[in-house]
Amino acid sequence: MMTKKTTSASSAFLILFLCQMITALEVPLDPILLKELSQPPTITQQSPKDYIVDPRENIVIQCEAKGKPPPSFSWTRNGTHFDIDKDARVTVKPNSGTLVINIMNGGKAEAYEGVYQCTARNERGAAISNNIVIRSSRSPLWTKEKVEPKHVREGDPLVLHCSPPVGLPPPIIFWMDNSFQRLPQNERVSQGLNGDLYFSNVKPEDTREDYICYARFNHTQTIQQKQPISVKVFSMDSLNETISANLSDTDFYGAKPLTERRPTLLTPVGSTSNKVELRGNVLLLECIAEGLPTPVIRWIKEGGELPINRTFFENFKKTLKIIEVSEADSGKYKCVARNPLGSTHHTITVTVKAAPYWITAPRNLVLSPGEDGTLICRANGNPKPNISWLTNGVPIAIAPEDPSRKVDGDTIIFSDVQERSSAVYQCNASNEYGYLLANAFVNVLAEPPRILTPANKLYQVIANNPALLDCAFFGSPVPEIEWFKGVKGSILRGDLYVFHDNGTLEIPVAQKDSTGTYTCVARNKLGKVQNEVHLEVKDPTMIIKQPEYKIIQRGGQVSFECTIKHDPTLIPAITWVKDNGELPDDERFIIHKDSLAIMNVTDKDDGTYTCVANTTLDSVSASAVLTVVAATPTPAIIYDRPNPPFDLELTDQLERSIQLSWIPGYDNKSPITNFVIEYEDGMHEPGVWHYQTEVLGTQTTVQLKLSPYVNYSFRVIAVNEIGRSQPSEASEQYLTKAAKPDENPSGVQGIGSEPDNLVIIWEPLKGFQSNGPGLQYKVSWRQKDVGDEWTSVIVANVSKYIVSGTPTFVPYEIKVQALNDLGYAPEPAEVIGHSGEDLPMVAPGNVQVHIVNSTLAKVHWDPVPLKTVRGHLQGYRIYYWKVQSLSKRRRRHVEKKILTFSGNKTHGMLPGLEPYSSYKLNVRVVNGKGEGPASSDKLFKTPEGVPSSPSFLKITNPTLDSLTLEWGLPTHPNGVLIAYTLKFQPINSTHELGPLVEIRIPANETSLILSNLNYSTRYKFYFYAQTSVGAGSQITEEAVTIMDEAMASRQVDIATQGWFIGLMCAVALLILILLIVCFIRRNKGGKYPVKEKEDAHADPEIQPMKEDDGTFGEYSDAEDHKPLKKGSRTPSDRTVKKEDSDDSLVDYGEGVNGQFNEDGSFIGQYSGKKEKEPAEGNESSEAPSPVNAMNSFV
Repeated sequence: MMTKKTTSASSAFLILFLCQMITALEVPLDPILLKELSQPPTITQQSPKDYIVDPRENIVIQCEAKGKPPPSFSWTRNGTHFDIDKDARVTVKPNSGTLVINIMNGGKAEAYEGVYQCTARNERGAAISNNIVIRSSRSPLWTKEKVEPKHVREGDPLVLHCSPPVGLPPPIIFWMDNSFQRLPQNERVSQGLNGDLYFSNVKPEDTREDYICYARFNHTQTIQQKQPISVKVFSMDSLNETISANLSDTDFYGAKPLTERRPTLLTPVGSTSNKVELRGNVLLLECIAEGLPTPVIRWIKEGGELPINRTFFENFKKTLKIIEVSEADSGKYKCVARNPLGSTHHTITVTVKAAPYWITAPRNLVLSPGEDGTLICRANGNPKPNISWLTNGVPIAIAPEDPSRKVDGDTIIFSDVQERSSAVYQCNASNEYGYLLANAFVNVLAEPPRILTPANKLYQVIANNPALLDCAFFGSPVPEIEWFKGVKGSILRGDLYVFHDNGTLEIPVAQKDSTGTYTCVARNKLGKVQNEVHLEVKDPTMIIKQPEYKIIQRGGQVSFECTIKHDPTLIPAITWVKDNGELPDDERFIIHKDSLAIMNVTDKDDGTYTCVANTTLDSVSASAVLTVVAATPTPAIIYDRPNPPFDLELTDQLERSIQLSWIPGYDNKSPITNFVIEYEDGMHEPGVWHYQTEVLGTQTTVQLKLSPYVNYSFRVIAVNEIGRSQPSEASEQYLTKAAKPDENPSGVQGIGSEPDNLVIIWEPLKGFQSNGPGLQYKVSWRQKDVGDEWTSVIVANVSKYIVSGTPTFVPYEIKVQALNDLGYAPEPAEVIGHSGEDLPMVAPGNVQVHIVNSTLAKVHWDPVPLKTVRGHLQGYRIYYWKVQSLSKRRRRHVEKKILTFSGNKTHGMLPGLEPYSSYKLNVRVVNGKGEGPASSDKLFKTPEGVPSSPSFLKITNPTLDSLTLEWGLPTHPNGVLIAYTLKFQPINSTHELGPLVEIRIPANETSLILSNLNYSTRYKFYFYAQTSVGAGSQITEEAVTIMDEAMASRQVDIATQGWFIGLMCAVALLILILLIVCFIRRNKGGKYPVKEKEDAHADPEIQPMKEDDGTFGEYSDAEDHKPLKKGSRTPSDRTVKKEDSDDSLVDYGEGVNGQFNEDGSFIGQYSGKKEKEPAEGNESSEAPSPVNAMNSFV
């Protein structure tokens, strides 16, 4: 019974605190505020839970955290403390908890596999990261196996197994041929989820010897290849022919022609199977069937529908894919394979489990001493996760006692907290499929209210739109927010306003009378603060004259009008678009202030034209359609500008208005669209005509507003689509009566030209604005906030007055009022000005330099008191110069550089510094007058950086197996050089790079002889210098070792050898003697037995020797074009066509460059073909190897 009461009280207590939880305060992400407030650590960045690393790169395990004071970091590995200092390969990034494990210089990633956890700790608590499991990526080679050729009958099913090596993560599988082309897949042939290639039935065209399975390991960017599989498909006809010829005593194949069959499943096996998938993952179900004809697959869910928008069919509907699965997707899924002979099916029972997921993750709490609060941690999963709490990384059961907290399952209840209650709590929700870990701190602070919204912030909105006025605040306890309008206004309440929890005041429908100053007040028990913001409600932008639908003939011109009305304080921008796109870039399109004109219209101009008026606050648009039609065959109508109006008459003459009427002139067949009225002021600006107003072309009278003391004349101009008429004759003159000025001068300012004066300037009124004779100005001023009376002086019609003897840079209230002989203008508005500035008096103090890196420094200084600035603070100016380079130890010409930081800054960055150098700087404050005194020079030094590239790299003295390298020091060492690194590799004839060789060279060397190189080989060299910071930019060169002398002698052209020339001359002489002997014997009329046979069996295509010139018949003159018969005698150029004989000299040696013995016999004439040696240019006809192609395949 007692227990039951306790539980009820606990539940009631929990409900009470849940209701109070809304008072918990989030710390705003205001940088200034965060610097001042103490805050427990918060993990901001960490590596993923399952972190697979590339074994070729350094391991970086991220752990970043923020807090005040900045947290310190520690690590555990496999549950025990990881002592980073004892492992030289492990370093921690500065101001961070991120680990960097250097494995690129001989380390092994496998040695660092394990479970890592980071702890960030400061005086207010400790936050912990997830357990980060580090595993090295693996891309093992395919196990060696003997792949047997596949022999299969046409129509039978076939499965080619891939069986890829087990990698981490698993590889991506695809099938290709020897040419690296993907094998085509379709409903009959497709790849399964396990990587095997399935044939529902095979066809003769499936016969090939290069079915190759590839496994791509993305993590290590490698691809592994299985041995090619050969498939031979025997058609029934060819099988029967083979059997009948060789196995005539059996009818094994002859009795079994190609027959169709109903489907059976290749995968999965059996009639049922089970599948477990996790919530949020992608569910993949697969059914692949064989049969003839090829079966088609259909998927259904028993007792339900497949989820819409999340279901996809892949692999020719053999794979069912459901994304973002949930528990509702559990059930039985059936795949049905069907062809005309029947069907088969398989049922897969899917169970969706769930790793833990958040319902309510714990949130940070900021409480004041004595307040109450709660941390709630609610998660769901399948099975339901177990919730456990830790504090500062220690299980709460064994953590130090805190009387202010009470754990109730997934909730921690805090009551009457004190500053010692500050801590970081961890909630762990776990089940067999995973876990969630969340950090949430409880920070107990006592802070008076602060308003973070800038003071006097201006908000501008368009009338009848919502206005949101910000009042971002912070305080502990949570401050109460109140809003007031005006200086002495009452508190805002009621339906006209919406008060948001973040302090924002919303006016749902702002009106013009909503304009004004609004005050936000924040208060708690520790104090009160207020802030003023200003709201301006602007008139909306409207198009008062919209473009109209137009029909125009080709070659004509058209104009669209767009006249807008807008708030006078906003600057509109009018743009035109055609069919929602930009106007054509064509000079025929002319944009005026209120219109768009198109000259020489063509058919392409047909479309919709839109006028868009934009201001900084709103946008409006209006459209019209232009239709272009063909010109009519009727005689062209001559259009022209209208004739000028006439007979102008002034009536209803009053002090401030008059009526003007006129008679329109002839419109010249183009209707008058509007009239423009202009006026002349004969008293102040005779001969100058000004725009007065504009009316529609249907009006002939207008009421005009007038100003006092102006001698008016009017004229009217008619306008049509062709243009403007000539002005009408001027009307009679009308002089209005004088009056007091209606307005005061604009542009009033108060500035000082000297430290002891105040120059008051203004824009004087124009002549007709004076409203009467005797225009003067009353200039008044007084020092602000000292209670002085106004000092006034009346000056003539000028635009400046100088007040002397003023204090330096003090604020003054100023006003300038117009007056004439009839009286004063209305009371003018006051403006604030300042007397003259003087140079600042003091220099910034406490100048500090923080080195960020070798080229960047951050400078801090204390601001000078504003009273000593003696002017408008424009900013601070840093003068800095390089004293000397620490590596060269010599001074240089001092070139001072200047950086200016606007506003009341207290720090700035100095970029572009030279590494390993000594610098000096000073800081000065700047106002409108100039610079103040400089602070004392601050000396600082930049650390070492990486050097620039060596100034040159020359390669000289090439021999058969060596090259000499010479180099110059880097132009900018940027530190102390510790070594040079030379890398080089050969380049073959296909421009492929060979293995890379690396050599480390002492820093005091300037040359090197490279030995043991290959002769006649091109090498590429990469050379760079190093400091202790790292390697600098590299310089590259290429060079070639010289050729082997013996090889060079073999390549000498034999045509230039003396013995070869003598041999050819002897052969030519012998041929000449034989020809002479034959000619003599023929003239004697003798016959040879051979000739008798030729005469008896004459080949009609072989002509006898002509008696007139002694030439052979085969070599007839130009009129005989009969070709040599295939297989006939050798042509006269002593060559053999390739199609006639393959027994050429080129095939037995090296062509014309072959070698001869001393007796002239050809070496190796019948020794078989030799491998051709590469030419001097390293060009090769060698085909690219599959390995090279594979390495380049991605």
